[in-house]
This record gives sequence, C-alpha cells and structure tokens, in this order.
Amino acid sequence: MLNHSEQRKSVLEAENITLSFGGLVAVDRFSMVLREGELAGLIGPNGAGKTTVFNMLSAIYRPQSGDVRVMDHSILGLKPHQVLRRGLVRTFQNIRLFKDLTVEKNIQVAFHHANPYGFAAALVHTDHYFDIEKHYAERTEELMNVLELGHRRGALAGALPYGDQKKLEIARALATGAKILLLDEPAAGMNPQESLWLMRMIEKVRDQFKLSVLLIEHDMKVVMGICEKIYVMDHGVRIAEGTPQQIQKDPRVIEAYLGMRNKK
Repeated sequence: MLNHSEQRKSVLEAENITLSFGGLVAVDRFSMVLREGELAGLIGPNGAGKTTVFNMLSAIYRPQSGDVRVMDHSILGLKPHQVLRRGLVRTFQNIRLFKDLTVEKNIQVAFHHANPYGFAAALVHTDHYFDIEKHYAERTEELMNVLELGHRRGALAGALPYGDQKKLEIARALATGAKILLLDEPAAGMNPQESLWLMRMIEKVRDQFKLSVLLIEHDMKVVMGICEKIYVMDHGVRIAEGTPQQIQKDPRVIEAYLGMRNKK
C-alpha cells in the first residue's frame, strides 16, 4: 500500500541523470521524485554532487544521460527561463540579488519574467498595464509581509544584513509564481536563531503558496526538522533515501556524512 506521500502527484523527477567533467563523474545515475506539496532534502558531504544535481534539475547543465521531468514533461534541451515558465525556480548558494535596487524593486522585477502586457501597453500605459502593475504591487506587499521585510522595503539589497538578503532571495523566487522551489543551502551563513526562523518560514511558504520544495542544506537541524523525505549523496551517487528517522539510522549515511561530523 502506498503511503500518503507516494499517493501525491509527481511534480519533479530525475531518472538516472549522469554528468561528467573532463572524465570525472560528478553525478552517476541519480534518481529522485518530488511530489506535490512535499518538502524534501538533498544532503551529502562537500563535493558529493548536490549542486550539480540542482544545476541539472534547473537546466543550467544538461545531463549526458537520463532525463529530468517537470510536471511530467521532459526539460532536456530547455533553457533555465523556459523551465521557470514550466513552474520551477531555484535560489543559489551565492546570493544573486540586484544589489543597487531596493528590496521592493528586487521583488517586483521577478514578476515581469512572463512579460504579461507587452512593450506597447507599457509605453502608453493602458488600463491593462495599470491593472497588472496594481496586482504586482499588492503581491509585492504580501511577500514583504510574509518574509518579514516590510520595514526594509526602501533599503538597497546590497546594504541588507546577510539574513535579510536570504529572505529577499526567497521572496523574489516566490514572486515568479513557480510551484516548485529549489533552495540551495538557504541556511548557509545564518546564526542559530536565523536558522530556526528559516525552518518556520520554509514550512509557512510551502503551505501558504502550495509549493513543492527541495533543498540542499548542511545544517542537519534544519534538514531533520522540516523534511519529509531526504536523499543522501556521496561521491556523485545516491546512497540512501528515506524519512529523517530512517536516514539518521542508516549506516551508510553515518559513515559518509553524519559520522564525519561526529568525528570532528
């Protein structure tokens, strides 16, 4: 009998994806499934191939073999902006904001990837243009409130504290309207209090915006605290898959990753 998670519709699938760089296999026949409304994690030691997997899932890299499907459609051959239109967005380990724009403008920019009213309407400011811009302004306000950035609306992104830059990056990703969110080390550089806030926030936005979330994270408190399912990689290979409870007890994981932390 299928459990509740397995009964949900698949929104993102990787099937035996493989990628090599100069003869070195970075990812070897990696497979995974992210289901509707699921919050899953991808963990492993540094150099395990996690970010390479994310790059293939978001069409930055194309697998040399295997397939990636978003909403049951292969994305092989698509560009990242085309995958965004299919409903998948990602953040990066290194924050990529428009540092000379305000918090508010950074979020508003993300709405325009779909070009909803065209150049002519924007030039002459038609009623359609004003209706859409009003909607974007309302959604920007909502996202700033949800991510607790309202008090920073006029601040330049580059002048924000690191934790607020992370918040803004998530807000901008949500502004795209995508339903599949890939988060690359969202807790990196955060203090324990900020990490606790992040755990609460990821669960909140998943529920409020009906998202499916896959995250790469080294903070085990975050991973074990919010993920329903965890995939574990080592040397480019998936070595384990399961619930947090199963992963914590898996001897391969203890040896490859969790055990390494305990030895330090």
